[in-house]
Amino acid sequence: MNTILIGIIVANALISYKGFNDLAFFRKYEFHVGSIRSGEQIRMLSSGFLHADIMHLAFNMLTLWFFAPTVIDYLGNFSFILVYVGSLIFGSLLTMLFHKNDYSYRAVGASGAVTGVLYSAILLQPDMMLGIFGIIPIPAYLFGILYLLYSIYGMKAKNDNIGHTAHFGGAVGGYLITLIREPSLIMDHSLMTILLAIPILILFVMAKMDKL
Repeated sequence: MNTILIGIIVANALISYKGFNDLAFFRKYEFHVGSIRSGEQIRMLSSGFLHADIMHLAFNMLTLWFFAPTVIDYLGNFSFILVYVGSLIFGSLLTMLFHKNDYSYRAVGASGAVTGVLYSAILLQPDMMLGIFGIIPIPAYLFGILYLLYSIYGMKAKNDNIGHTAHFGGAVGGYLITLIREPSLIMDHSLMTILLAIPILILFVMAKMDKL
């Protein structure tokens, strides 16, 4: 049992629990564009350890528990921490980029960091199979592409409270950091590397064309 992974899960649980029971604490450390733009950059990191409720926390930590071991086994503890923290920051940065003029925008959750770990695992082991709802088998790489495309749709539709931008930013972070740490993947899994890059390119083309 990896102590780094356990430590991250415990930190998320304790900080989230504090936020569940202390609204002032929750408001002080959540992602809030207006506060960040006024100088409270710590929120870009701290918000990744807060969650809206128990189900939100449980889903993120369960996903992390399933996919983190693949990243740790392939890349080691240090690179796993880089992927986790880097993806969290990527998610926050992309969220700021897309919502910088929406001063009231708020968000919490480890989704960016967890999605980064998920995409790192897919890149490292693209032939793994995932179970949608625990029963429907789907190749990991196909899930990754569909998830990013769904995130683009969610960013464009803006019809729910899900932080699709943080998910996407986290995926980009996990993708880039993994390739930087293990560049041989570009040759070893070249087709998967290209396929997983397609939604990322679509996003930035749409942003450039002001379609988001």
